[in-house]
Amino acid sequence: MVLNGALIGCGFFAVNQLHAWQEIEGARIVALCDRDPERLAGAGRDFGIERQYADAEELFAKERLDFVDIATTLPSHRPLVELAARHRVPVICQKPFAATMADGRAMVAACEAAGVPLMVHENFRWQAPIRAVRQIIDSGRIGEVFWGRVSFRSAYDVFSGQPYLATGERFIIEDLGIHILDIARFLFGDATRLTARTRRVNPAIRGEDVATMLLDHESGVTSVVDCSYATRLAEEPFPQTLIEIDGSRGTLRLGQDFRMIVTDPAGSEVLNVAPSIRSWMQPPWHLIQESVFAIQQHWALCLTEGREPATSGRDNLKTLALVEAAYRSARFGDAVPLASI
Repeated sequence: MVLNGALIGCGFFAVNQLHAWQEIEGARIVALCDRDPERLAGAGRDFGIERQYADAEELFAKERLDFVDIATTLPSHRPLVELAARHRVPVICQKPFAATMADGRAMVAACEAAGVPLMVHENFRWQAPIRAVRQIIDSGRIGEVFWGRVSFRSAYDVFSGQPYLATGERFIIEDLGIHILDIARFLFGDATRLTARTRRVNPAIRGEDVATMLLDHESGVTSVVDCSYATRLAEEPFPQTLIEIDGSRGTLRLGQDFRMIVTDPAGSEVLNVAPSIRSWMQPPWHLIQESVFAIQQHWALCLTEGREPATSGRDNLKTLALVEAAYRSARFGDAVPLASI
């Protein structure tokens, strides 16, 4: 059986999703929707999709869909997810999932009431190097983890492709930090408390472009999550996430160029954990592009097999809570218990 889906939003990042859908086993995009007629026509032409809509209501009224992929900007997520739920169509939604915890909970509730799956397109935890780190932790090779650092520091100009990022009151935690916080959850488990400090270095933007967060995890791990778009390095690491982990029997260090060093009582081993590159992928974006393929394949398998996706809406509420806790802590200067969010 082939799952028929529609993609709503044909902007900057959605091109990667459309490329990936062309290679996903058991799923395909049969219709597109976007309010910008030029962008809609361009995506339809480039990917050979003839059924095109300027209005999401019309899309749902006329198409028989097995799922919808929402790749729009944040303000439209809740109304579109709730619209899909009313039509009983399973939803995969771009991150950030919701503008507020209330919106996120409402979206999860709408899909649960309709009996349809909801997954958030939280693709960073699907990157090949991140999966490799998790495999080492799960193997027990470095023992019981007690400390970790998840770091994304760069001077890459993200505003050229997504100029709206420069205009919001919130920037790096909401747009990038949400990914890095989700990685911390994926590797170390859920957090109980978070402390954050932020700063705006670039005077041309409105929100924060540097954030440092300290997390206490239920597992007993202490982690540092830091992200910056104001850090100039000798070698630009974008879009790589770098990781340091200390365990009771050894350590793991994921450095630039996908070089991972694992040290245990037997010595040290250097591993290459680079992602694969498909025909439509371009370095350095292939790291993210490959994870888009991986998460969308996971979604298709979950729909076919009736399983809850790893980054379900309900799971992503925990990551969204970390974002809210970070902004609250940065504003008031205190550690924020996650139970209070």
